Amino acid sequence: MSNIVQYIVVRSDLRSTLNWPLGAVIAQCCHATAAVMSLHTEDEDTQAYLKDLDNMHKVVLEAKDEAALLKLSEKLKENEIKHKLWIEQPENTPTCLAIKPYVKDAIHKYVKHLKLLK
Repeated sequence: MSNIVQYIVVRSDLRSTLNWPLGAVIAQCCHATAAVMSLHTEDEDTQAYLKDLDNMHKVVLEAKDEAALLKLSEKLKENEIKHKLWIEQPENTPTCLAIKPYVKDAIHKYVKHLKLLK
């Protein structure tokens, strides 16, 4: 299971520019992660990932703004990478995306340009 990873990408401008509280930003990551796991419960990698709960590997990355997050989501769609773009309501604001668990070698190339969330 150690080679299966889940990537979460959140907008860094939610805190830096839009002044969202840290808890609200964390909630966006939680929403996106819960949604993508629910959508892909039958997926083989997701099932393998969930079999060892104490050793799940997640990486939280940052997109600089809404445009960067939407661009990444489109790139993932074009390459049939399963993910959930979380759109916070009632604001209708894209805030975060979570990619379902994948073997790292299959997914890393799509996110390697992003930095760890600070």
